Amino acid sequence: MKIAVIFGGSSEERDVSIASGLEVISGLRAGGHEVIAVDTAKGVLTTEVEDSLAGFKVSNKPWEASTLVGTRGRSPLAVVGVSELKNVDVVFVALHGGAGEDGTFQTLLEASNIPFTGSGRLASAITMDKDVSKRLMVSVDIPTPAWQMCMPGDKSIENILGFPVVVKPNSQGSTIGLSLVHNPEALPSAITKAARFGDEIMLETYVEGREFTVGILDGEALVVGEIVVPSGIFNFENKYQSGGAEEIFPADISAAKTLLIKEFGVRVHKALKLGDYSRVDFRMDGAGNLWCLEANSVPGLTPNSLLPQSAKAAGIEFSELCERICKLGITRCRSAKN
Repeated sequence: MKIAVIFGGSSEERDVSIASGLEVISGLRAGGHEVIAVDTAKGVLTTEVEDSLAGFKVSNKPWEASTLVGTRGRSPLAVVGVSELKNVDVVFVALHGGAGEDGTFQTLLEASNIPFTGSGRLASAITMDKDVSKRLMVSVDIPTPAWQMCMPGDKSIENILGFPVVVKPNSQGSTIGLSLVHNPEALPSAITKAARFGDEIMLETYVEGREFTVGILDGEALVVGEIVVPSGIFNFENKYQSGGAEEIFPADISAAKTLLIKEFGVRVHKALKLGDYSRVDFRMDGAGNLWCLEANSVPGLTPNSLLPQSAKAAGIEFSELCERICKLGITRCRSAKN
């Protein structure tokens, strides 16, 4: 296949996207495919620029808005060119956060009749909105921690959930802008922090316990994994830094709990209308109850990412995973046109 891998983007997760994109490019080329590397801020990359990115590592902090100015304000299709992308079999979307994951870029590709990986515009928008996602989870009887919404600067917010509580932007990934708040005095600063990354803020009951994740590929659950972190919160730093978290595949839990996580994961995937693949995250409290935290429509594909680990534990090597995602994208887009 001839494949354009689109990465970089203009969100705070730009580093993560670059790391994902480079891994996908390497994996697809290892499978014998012709790959065009495209940074949405720079266009098609030359061999020299690709070589300069060898060994790229994600920073221990997300990008700041001030440093992203040069990457914003232009359509990715304007940078790359529709005609260039129409000459490929499929576009592999390796964008995380922002317009690359919220349905904006997917809308452009659909309107241009360009096949792409992942999920369509509606599912992408739904999944990026945590409030809407949780409402849909509730509608299909998936337990999810209680939550309430507020706007930046809302002076009337009353935390009816109790403490500790998780405060986070409603439409961000990689736990960017997230805080674990233990008392009322710390709540205003946590809301201010979250407000830097979005207009809506979610307060969510903190579920103390073990954290689990499962990859979904072509509508089927892969292997369930457990995430063990020293801080109790799987934050940006320990997600992408070596040694920041211990990730165990398969998770050391009972067959019954494994099956339930898989069942819940597939049900969430379908409820959010997700497409080729996704990743769904859970917490299990001390009583053994499972709580779905969120789903990811474009989960990370970096060396430390969870979806590739879930797939590998299921016997799917990274190169095969990337190829299968491409084929699923082509099939889905063809079906949508008919």
